[in-house]
Amino acid sequence: MISNLYSLPTEGAEVRQFCGGNLQGEHESCVQFAQIPGAETAYVLTDSKPEGAGKELRFDEAELDSFVLGYAAERGLKL
Repeated sequence: MISNLYSLPTEGAEVRQFCGGNLQGEHESCVQFAQIPGAETAYVLTDSKPEGAGKELRFDEAELDSFVLGYAAERGLKL
C-alpha cells in the first residue's frame, strides 16, 4: 500500500472517461479515471462537471476493487 497517494504526480496520466449523466444539460457528466504514472496500483478519479474541476479522489487497487465489488453487489449488477 502506498502511504500517501496524494503526494504522487499525475502528469502524463492516460485519462479515460466514463460518461452517461446529464445528457440533456449543457455539460455531459463524466467520471474521469487514470492510473497514476509510476505507481502500478494507484488510481485517480475526477469529475468532468465545472463544479468538480480541480477536485480528485485517489485510491489504491485494493480500495478501488472493494468499492467496485460493493457497488455492483448493492445494485444487483453482474461482473
